[in-house]
Amino acid sequence: MRRDIFQAIADPTRRGIIALIALQAMTPNAIAENFNSTRQAVSKHLRILTECELVKQEYRGREIYYALEIEKMKEIDKWLDQYRKIWESRFNQLDQVLSTLKKQKK
Repeated sequence: MRRDIFQAIADPTRRGIIALIALQAMTPNAIAENFNSTRQAVSKHLRILTECELVKQEYRGREIYYALEIEKMKEIDKWLDQYRKIWESRFNQLDQVLSTLKKQKK
């Protein structure tokens, strides 16, 4: 089953995992310590994040570390940017309306 990055970030636990590994690569056990869920549940979330290419696995000896895949996060930012521009435009319009109303009151 092909998943996309938006399905991956829809889950709050997966967003929490992303926030954790954004700072440094971590093992599944280290990640699981930060959540009130089983190691198996965290592994499932990591598998989904890996399938969506939001995280990558790094092997260090016998340990697997998960790290954030920054390039894939840029896809999310690019998608959000189109809406950010709309919101900023609307806020600017609102500022102009409020400024006009304020001048009319004086």
